Amino acid sequence: MAAVEKRRQAVASAASRAAVAAADSEEDFLRQVGVTEMLRAALLKVLEARPEEPIAFLAHYFENVGLRSPANGGAGEPPGQLLLQQQRLGRALWHLRLAHHSQRTAFNNNVSVAYECLSASGRKKQPGLDGRTYSELLKRICRDGEAPEEVVAPLLRKIQCRDHEAVPLDVFRAGMLTCFVLLEFVARAGALFQLLEEPALAAADRRVAQAALDSLEGALQAGDGANVPAHYLEAGSRLGPDGLALAMQRAAAGRRPCVPMMRDEFLGKAAALFIAKVKPVG
Repeated sequence: MAAVEKRRQAVASAASRAAVAAADSEEDFLRQVGVTEMLRAALLKVLEARPEEPIAFLAHYFENVGLRSPANGGAGEPPGQLLLQQQRLGRALWHLRLAHHSQRTAFNNNVSVAYECLSASGRKKQPGLDGRTYSELLKRICRDGEAPEEVVAPLLRKIQCRDHEAVPLDVFRAGMLTCFVLLEFVARAGALFQLLEEPALAAADRRVAQAALDSLEGALQAGDGANVPAHYLEAGSRLGPDGLALAMQRAAAGRRPCVPMMRDEFLGKAAALFIAKVKPVG
């Protein structure tokens, strides 16, 4: 009986060692092919973005993560370079939208990944980002944000780079942040205009609208010492409702017949107040 028990223990011990070895081998395999690191990165992205639908978020993440691999931007000059460039732009945009710009750490991490997606890596090019690609991404962000072209054009002229100019990461990060903040600023200005608008005319009284713009400009002055565009957005959001209401009330009390202000004009003037605070590239 003792001999049988010893053999049974030996078999169990060998099976246990085999299971441990198999587990170690599987773990090593997953680590070697990059799956472990990929899953870790995906989970970190979920924690950063905290999406409402995590499973859908992960599905989109794994669908879009492929083009960042060396096989899709490696040593050779792949055919269909233009198509590949558009794919990289789409990939960069996807990463930039993973977190709101107010989530500064997550947003900056995503900016770095987007920069990596767009960096040239062909045999005839040094790693880095050229001004043409950077400027194209700025235009895509503004176009997808549905801001009027005449509103964003002055900003793009300020922060674009020359086509063949090398764009460092800090310039890239500042440009991305500025575009996203401008889009949100314009959206808030649009919401403000809705409060002033006379529905029957689809326009606002010019004096009342100008009073609102003057109050907005005064709020933005508080951000003169700040170098980050988001500070101007925060200054505008702190626009005192009492002060704004009083300014509009005074304008309305003394108003005489005048040409109404349309939405596009109001948004253009509001955006100009913001853009005046943005430092040009270089």
